[in-house]
Amino acid sequence: MIKICDKDITLEELDSILLKNKNIEVDNSVFETVENSYNFLVEFSKDKVLYGVNTGFGPMAQYKIDDDKLNELQYNLIRSHASGIGETLEPIYAKASLIARLKTLSKGYSGVHKDVLRILLELINKGITPYIPKHGGVGASGDLVQLAHLALNLIGEGQVYYNNKLLNTKEVFQKLNIKAFNIRLREGLALINGTSVMTGIGIVNVLYAKKLLKLSLISSSLINELVQSLDDHFSYELNNVKLHKGQAEVAANMRNILSDSKLIRKRKDLFYKETNEKVFKQKVQEYYSLRCVPQILGPISETIDNAEKILIEEINSVNDNPIIDIENQEVYHGGNFHGDYISFEMDKLKIAITKLSMLVERQINFLMNDKINGILKPFVNLGTLGLNLGMQGTQFTATSTTAENQMLSNPMYVHSIPNNNDNQDIVSMGTNSALISAKVIENTFQVMSIQFLSLAQAVDSLEMKEKLSSKTRAIYNDIRQLVPSFTQDNIKYTELEAITNYLKTKIL
Repeated sequence: MIKICDKDITLEELDSILLKNKNIEVDNSVFETVENSYNFLVEFSKDKVLYGVNTGFGPMAQYKIDDDKLNELQYNLIRSHASGIGETLEPIYAKASLIARLKTLSKGYSGVHKDVLRILLELINKGITPYIPKHGGVGASGDLVQLAHLALNLIGEGQVYYNNKLLNTKEVFQKLNIKAFNIRLREGLALINGTSVMTGIGIVNVLYAKKLLKLSLISSSLINELVQSLDDHFSYELNNVKLHKGQAEVAANMRNILSDSKLIRKRKDLFYKETNEKVFKQKVQEYYSLRCVPQILGPISETIDNAEKILIEEINSVNDNPIIDIENQEVYHGGNFHGDYISFEMDKLKIAITKLSMLVERQINFLMNDKINGILKPFVNLGTLGLNLGMQGTQFTATSTTAENQMLSNPMYVHSIPNNNDNQDIVSMGTNSALISAKVIENTFQVMSIQFLSLAQAVDSLEMKEKLSSKTRAIYNDIRQLVPSFTQDNIKYTELEAITNYLKTKIL
């Protein structure tokens, strides 16, 4: 059980909730803090003009709302902004958005009633996720449109996913005896004003990106084993004279993965002695996609780490408007809902993961091209050349998917378009950036499924299984549990889908 309390939630805890389905609970002290904030706002808002309570919204904030219409105002805001369109956010991202909204509201700076936390908690723990269309948010007042779809569920309207089915919220609430939330003061604005959807997507992106990095370290180590590579390009001595933390860590991880391999060679044993050879059988230096792994994955590792830092800061922040400050007995107006931090990090993350997919694609090409690797049949073919085609068809998929990643890596962060009657005259596009980053990550898992199947075929072709390191042999064995070694051509798409799912869910 993961507890939401006055301490920051960590990436490890979010991993437990999102990928391992741990339940959460809210500490009693949080309910007390939120209740105090709500009670303060009720008193503070009397006889005052207060944005989000008794005024219109955005460019219509100049209009005062009659007291008997205040609740209607909040419901109107939610219903009118539930206007997204297009594909639906996958349940894991929607669940992460619920957690992000729960965490920011739990800080006690939003003036919401504590029952908001209770219903958010119920949805998360009972596996109910909002129907949230992907298209809608510009990431300026946060995720207004997407969060409106989330808020719609809390008031018992709209649609939700439950047991992998899209159902009416009212139907699910009746079945599970969940009481819809009744708006009391400003919960409509507090629920839709913030960065929780882009943050939720971003958190999942970071979790998956970290997994892709670990998998790429394993596949890069394995391909070096196949060519019986020299050990100095991932040595401590070489990589620690380049003063980048990420590079040093990648090299150290490779040394760890390959520590008990029987295939990696030492340069001094092969080249630091007298020889009469004019043409060396062993390559003096490997291709860059094998030799420069620490230099390529190093900056990717550091980019993922920085994205994690920013995302964890954001999910533990107060990101709506206005901010209710009990300590100073004041309400402050500003722009904490602006999603620039997330947008910028998601753009950087998708560039980093695109580069990782490019490394994977080049390593696939190395395995496929017998003229380059010099040790395998064309397309890692274990059958009859000419009659059988091996992994040939899969390379087209790897190449086209990597090319899509390259196109998607153009930044959203600088694509601001003013809207909302120019009230939102510069926006973050943070949700779009997070969604495109998610697409790049999914693509990369798919390309990597082709790589790991190709590596498994190469291991069998060279009969090297028993000489692999324990860590690379373990993942080889897992792949072979999913897809046995093959010589005859067969349908590949179901096998690649199974490997993709395995890579996404494997605990590393």
